[in-house]
Amino acid sequence: MPIFAYFLAAVMVLLVCGSNYYIARHLCGWLRQLAPGLPGFSTAVLWITLTALLVLGFARSMLPVSDGVKNVLRLAGSYWMGIFVYLLLFFLLADLAVVLLNLVHPLPQNARFLAASAALLLTLCTVTYGFIHARTFTHLSYDIPLKNGPEEGLRMVLVSDLHLGAVGSEARLETLVQEINSLSPQVICIAGDLFDNDFDAIRDPEAAKAQLSALSADYGVYACWGNHDAGATLTRMEAFLRDCGITLLQEEVTVVGGVIQLAGRADGFPIGGSDRPRGDWAQVAQQVRQDLPLVVLDHNPAGIREYGAETDLILSGHTHKGQLFPAGLVTRQLFTVDHGWYQQDQNSPQVVVTSGAGTWGMPMRVGTDCEIVTLELSRK
Repeated sequence: MPIFAYFLAAVMVLLVCGSNYYIARHLCGWLRQLAPGLPGFSTAVLWITLTALLVLGFARSMLPVSDGVKNVLRLAGSYWMGIFVYLLLFFLLADLAVVLLNLVHPLPQNARFLAASAALLLTLCTVTYGFIHARTFTHLSYDIPLKNGPEEGLRMVLVSDLHLGAVGSEARLETLVQEINSLSPQVICIAGDLFDNDFDAIRDPEAAKAQLSALSADYGVYACWGNHDAGATLTRMEAFLRDCGITLLQEEVTVVGGVIQLAGRADGFPIGGSDRPRGDWAQVAQQVRQDLPLVVLDHNPAGIREYGAETDLILSGHTHKGQLFPAGLVTRQLFTVDHGWYQQDQNSPQVVVTSGAGTWGMPMRVGTDCEIVTLELSRK
């Protein structure tokens, strides 16, 4: 492992430990106002507990423990991650408010307690909303004119980032399938991250298989690999998709319904390693016909500059649009387009990036939506 990777890992560990200590100190300080007899070592105990929840939640697959214990760690770590984000944010804002207001006018002795109480209340409201909101789907629709596009039009439904195996992923799957089918799609595209790294994390694979097999489209269901579709269980993921009737496109182009071409790319940065390297687009593009429009499934929109005039439309996911506010402010800076429709100029491909139909890590959505996208393709 390069020295920079060790340095980055060390920085992340310090940030996690420091942030959890900050939260534990504030929580225990707030509790001591209500229960003055709280022992002094309680901060250290809470700090270790909160840090362990995050660390063990991430590292559970490497631990020599039963699947039941791993599932408990997955649940605890995922829910704490979401609570952690907003406790940290609101405690920081509360401290800042106390400092600034104190500069204007001396505050009463209980000001910090009141500020911490406000932070806790805001966190409770935000995470409750986030957990509930992640169970619903928002529908978006785009009219996409294409050169040599289908004269009678073609309805395509796009989703991405199901993250099967993540907390809450299976609970929303039946509703997702029903809402997609209600749109009467002619083609369904899944732009990567169908899985959440570990196939064994799916609690009921047979139920999930039955639900995904119910997806209905005139010309079929197609998918590409995302960065989380990787690791030691990749072959089982592939078998699962075959059993569901989902066509996996790996560095290849296929004709769909006789009216469009669909290409699928593998994400170039698989988590946990993979033997499915991303191919050379110049070689893949040799399969492209000139008489039909080309739609490319490429999970990460960071690669849109790779495509030229041979490509009409690129469909991506990956960004989750930040998933939790204010992370969307970061994804806007990291990607040319982190959500929605985009085209650099008239000679460039059109791009549609979806915020995804699932969640990664914490089963929450704040300021973003779990999303189903309808694309009405027509002739320009």
